[in-house]
Amino acid sequence: MLGDLLLERGAIKKGNFVLSSGKTSDSSADLKEFCTDVSNLRIIVDRFSEEVKCDAVAGVELGAVPLVVGVALKLGLPYTIIRKERSHGNTSLIIGENISGKNVAILEDVVTTGGSVLKAVSLLREKGAIVTDVYCVLDREDGGSDALEHAGVKLHPLLRISEVFRK
Repeated sequence: MLGDLLLERGAIKKGNFVLSSGKTSDSSADLKEFCTDVSNLRIIVDRFSEEVKCDAVAGVELGAVPLVVGVALKLGLPYTIIRKERSHGNTSLIIGENISGKNVAILEDVVTTGGSVLKAVSLLREKGAIVTDVYCVLDREDGGSDALEHAGVKLHPLLRISEVFRK
């Protein structure tokens, strides 16, 4: 059902695309605009809220921000946003409460190779957080799960790309 909705609303497309990792793919997944529709966002937040077990949630700007805020509000949890880079003003890459000693679940829209979420895991662990789980809407099944497992983190996707195009 979620896969069909993502296809119908254009969040997942077939074609020839260059991904942020630099790899080419026959599909594209961009959930940012999809999540600006609150009915779509509610579906994802509700699904994550059923699965997430933690003291706080975190996510990398930009795609994960509505997911993190939605789950934090629904479950009454503190949240943290991880910036990709910062060269002016407050240069901290982490925005939010003290997470030291807290079990922090990372939420992500799409995981491909796992590169950006592994950076988030590292940053949060440097601040004393306990990070063992990443929850994503879509696993593109391009090595991200294995890379996270290698870092001691389990990936929990709501959907895998192979499930979307199985038909």
